[in-house]
Amino acid sequence: MATLGGLRNSSSSNSADTDSLARFAVEEHNKKENALLKLARVIKAQEQVVAGTLHHLTLEIDDAGNKKIYQAKVWVKPWMNFKELQEFTHISEPVTDTPSADHVQKDDVDGSGYQSVPVHDPAVQDAANHILKTMQMRSNSLYPYELQEVVHARAENVEGVAKYEILVKLKRNDKEEKVKANVHKDDKGVFHLNNIVQDHS
Repeated sequence: MATLGGLRNSSSSNSADTDSLARFAVEEHNKKENALLKLARVIKAQEQVVAGTLHHLTLEIDDAGNKKIYQAKVWVKPWMNFKELQEFTHISEPVTDTPSADHVQKDDVDGSGYQSVPVHDPAVQDAANHILKTMQMRSNSLYPYELQEVVHARAENVEGVAKYEILVKLKRNDKEEKVKANVHKDDKGVFHLNNIVQDHS
């Protein structure tokens, strides 16, 4: 059995291949569960080299008019014309791009105005990827950073600007590290990294 490789971002979450894999995952799940889920969009696509490729897809799904977020894993061995759905799991409800009273966790509020938001929120994932890209640009290392997970996220909305405080776990070569960053998303939808520090917790 091949040694499991690390997760890396797929070349494009909007590529035809990724969309095809996403549709396959939904169709296979529907067959197995006698469900009627519909693919709304691909939020995130990563891949892992195994004996073939294990595709990790974060999908926004239309379930009878309700939008939900699922994590799907599809194993592909192209030389054998093999494709199999390994996992299809409901992970959260989607939320809006800016934090609102509907999806903050009321028990995690402090005087700063920041409130806890779900780490699987597409806007949080986009902000985390912006942190990753910025660190990549600032790094002189030959080894790229990989986003392992969003550990915690808080947000506030000030005059139409979404501000995020995000703790992410990154991996470079074989070394893992945590960084905490403040990111804001302006009214044009552009992310800006305000500051970033290593977290040793």
